Amino acid sequence: MTALRQRKGSKGSKEPGPEVLNQRFNPSAEPLERTSDGVWTWRTVLWVAVGWIVGISLGMLCCIYVATLHENDLWFSNIKEVEREISFRTECGLYYSYYKQMLRAPSIQQGLSELINDNATESKRTINLLQRMNIYQEVFLGVLYRILPIQAYLEPVYFYIYTVFSLQAVYVIALFIISWLLSGSWLAGALTGVWYILNRVDTTRVEFTISLRENWSLPFFALQIAAITCYLRPHLKPIQQKVVLWLMFLATLCFCLTWQFNQFILLVQALIIFTLDCLDLISTEQVTCLYLVQVSSLLSVWLLQFCNSMILGSLALSFIVAALFVKHFQRGLKTGGPTARLGKLLLHTVFVLTLTFTINYLAKQALQLRSDEHIFKFIKSKFGLGPTRDFDASLYLCEEAFGLLPLDTFDRLAGTLLAYSYLVTLIVLLVMLALLTLANLCDSSAVGRPLKGQCEERPICMRADVAYNLLHTVFFGLLAFSTMRMKYLWTGHMCAFAAYGVCGKELWSLCLSMIHCNTKTKLRLIRYTVPLAILGFLYYKFWPKLMTEVSELREFYDPDTVELMTWISSKTPKKAVFAGSMQLLAGIKLCTGRVLTNHPHYEDRALRERTRQVYQIYAQQSPEEVHRILRAAGADFVVMEDSVCYERRHGRGCRLRDLLDLANGHIMDGPGDNDPDLVHASHPRFCESVKTDGPAYTALFTRVFQNKTFHVYKLKKGKKRAKADREPVAMEDRIQ
Repeated sequence: MTALRQRKGSKGSKEPGPEVLNQRFNPSAEPLERTSDGVWTWRTVLWVAVGWIVGISLGMLCCIYVATLHENDLWFSNIKEVEREISFRTECGLYYSYYKQMLRAPSIQQGLSELINDNATESKRTINLLQRMNIYQEVFLGVLYRILPIQAYLEPVYFYIYTVFSLQAVYVIALFIISWLLSGSWLAGALTGVWYILNRVDTTRVEFTISLRENWSLPFFALQIAAITCYLRPHLKPIQQKVVLWLMFLATLCFCLTWQFNQFILLVQALIIFTLDCLDLISTEQVTCLYLVQVSSLLSVWLLQFCNSMILGSLALSFIVAALFVKHFQRGLKTGGPTARLGKLLLHTVFVLTLTFTINYLAKQALQLRSDEHIFKFIKSKFGLGPTRDFDASLYLCEEAFGLLPLDTFDRLAGTLLAYSYLVTLIVLLVMLALLTLANLCDSSAVGRPLKGQCEERPICMRADVAYNLLHTVFFGLLAFSTMRMKYLWTGHMCAFAAYGVCGKELWSLCLSMIHCNTKTKLRLIRYTVPLAILGFLYYKFWPKLMTEVSELREFYDPDTVELMTWISSKTPKKAVFAGSMQLLAGIKLCTGRVLTNHPHYEDRALRERTRQVYQIYAQQSPEEVHRILRAAGADFVVMEDSVCYERRHGRGCRLRDLLDLANGHIMDGPGDNDPDLVHASHPRFCESVKTDGPAYTALFTRVFQNKTFHVYKLKKGKKRAKADREPVAMEDRIQ
């Protein structure tokens, strides 16, 4: 921890003081009262027990809170099964469909076989879903529900959503532990949990996106951060280090197994570890162990996902290999004067980055890997380094979730005092880190003596666990600023970090020292008074609002989608193939079990190309071209949505039809400027013109369903009008 300390005058002291000894056994840094044989006193045991009770209670409170909001918003317990399934919007429905598939399989073995050899998710293709997608959690829950004696009193959907909501309790408890470890007071954990709940809008969206991968993975990520924080604490015994490393590995494995973006998160974390190493804030042994935990977790997931090539071709794995390789062969990195050491560090960084991109390039060439190229296209386009007409990149860039973090986020965070506490803690610690880095550069004698030795002898010091959490919040804060969707990786840890600043010893010691009244009694008084005052303020201001929020009752209402799903289930063959938007098709897969041409899991290059082709139904294309594309994808029916065809949610240039026009080189419709190289399309927009029932369209497409939102057309196999006339649409299938 950052602290100003007096140099010790006595050189003969061989044993650490009682406070240091206590830190070895107590997750808090509070001085413990112990008997002569090393047993904790009843007061210490009671204090720690109360802390754990508070942490678990806050976790359960968060779980109940989000479950109540979900129930109140949809009246989930009272709506029909099809409505429940429709409430799993977009990709959430796709993931939940595999849980449903595991439950409906005749046996567990056959269910697994159907997932490994799936031909219903993408028409004309057989894919291994366990390799392509991160759905082990659905498989695990499906198996668990089948073998547990709970079917009689708990519906499958409730078993699923209650599990996800319970993970929110795990998330809060993990954040509670992080702040407790950093500050030495479980009051910090209490403040963390309260802040997390009150800032729900910015810390989680689990109550309306239950199945999203981040809701499964972030609790494990928080557990991993807690394990790293514990591992970097001073004076851990070897056996304690081994236990914590195993916990860290298990948490990292679960995190990586449940989210497809794990490699990018681990890359950021590897950069944090690299920075700590360069700044001489953690030992070489700790760096190596942390890297190896990441590598072993990624390789374990690679095996579990049937040798998924995206993992071997990830930047995270390439960076770790490069960092370990250069570190092993580059000697004398932290020797010499300040200028020489700074130059060596810069050169070391250049070597590592160069080797990283070289390894990554060679790996992708060897594996013929192009599945993640859309991510790099998005990054290049976001910073103006690539083509802006690329359909895949534009699809991301036009979504608000992938834009910059809105400034009103800080207004909400400031309303709970979180932003103020966080910024003060962050600024003070960054200044301390800068001073400590400068001291390390100027003092070559510090090399090889990581924090344990330096903290005993230097007036400015920072514990390794605090340094890690400081860089963690900085790196993931920058990620959140650049991409709003990534803020959920930052805001939860932000609560723990700010609570540490409020309840930690070192920052208050610094403040009291500046006004020359730093005594043990005053320090303890202020560390307990300030968080209790904040908790009292938050209770007074927000408790009535919470009660009002959980008492608001709404009801799910989407009759057009219910009507569509009911019609598909009753009026179309079970093996029929449907084309349409990614989001709608995920719901069709869940509610009806029909085969899809494309879906929202966008991590495959061939699927992205097929999606772009299917989306030509919203472009300015001829009926013959659209029919050819859809037949090539194996479609029997195509569903068109007025909300997409006449989209108003986005501005001009970001509507789906505009993205397609730009990718096709056509002038966008509506008032506004167009690039000079764009040309007028030779055909009208398909989704509008097909409704006119002109001869060119009726020869290829037959309308079989219609309501205020959706239009379903059946594709004819021939192009001749005579054949079309011999295939009239049944009156009961035509809904006006």
